[in-house]
Amino acid sequence: MRPLPARMIIKILLSHGFILSRQRGSHAIFKNFEGVMIPVPLHGKNRPIPIGTFLAIVKQSKIPPEEFKK
Repeated sequence: MRPLPARMIIKILLSHGFILSRQRGSHAIFKNFEGVMIPVPLHGKNRPIPIGTFLAIVKQSKIPPEEFKK
């Protein structure tokens, strides 16, 4: 799985019911109705985020990994 830019990750999170809870500096915190909170770094919106951070976002969001491959 290839890492995506923050802009694409945010679109996927929003389409799965996450909302922007707050933003402080260069990190946006998204939250869903179950209370799952996911920080997304905004360090260059068109640059892919590091693979470890990307995989942590996929795991925490509980969204099927196939959704991030589209």
